[in-house]
Amino acid sequence: MATKASARVRVPPKAKKDEIIEVKTLISHEMESGVRKDASGKIVPRDIINKFTAAFNGAVVFEADWFPSISANPYQAFFFKAKESGEFTFTWKDDNGQETTAKAKLEVA
Repeated sequence: MATKASARVRVPPKAKKDEIIEVKTLISHEMESGVRKDASGKIVPRDIINKFTAAFNGAVVFEADWFPSISANPYQAFFFKAKESGEFTFTWKDDNGQETTAKAKLEVA
């Protein structure tokens, strides 16, 4: 991968108890499938994000396995039932072992 992946997340800062919120994530990553050739005809090595995990207060609440058909700069959204205040930790892992993380806090009133 030519550049370091960078992530953006959108979590409502506040929610009511038992409210269902939408969590949105986006990561900039080239997601090279391993089937494309460069200008000299050589195969560009595969480099995709293959695992996305979202944890809340240390407990995994959402996971996704991604494959070469996922586009560059993948977007992932999911719904979460807010029961208590805490912190989300989002983790993306790619084929080269690079791990990108982002965090977001949620206050439940």
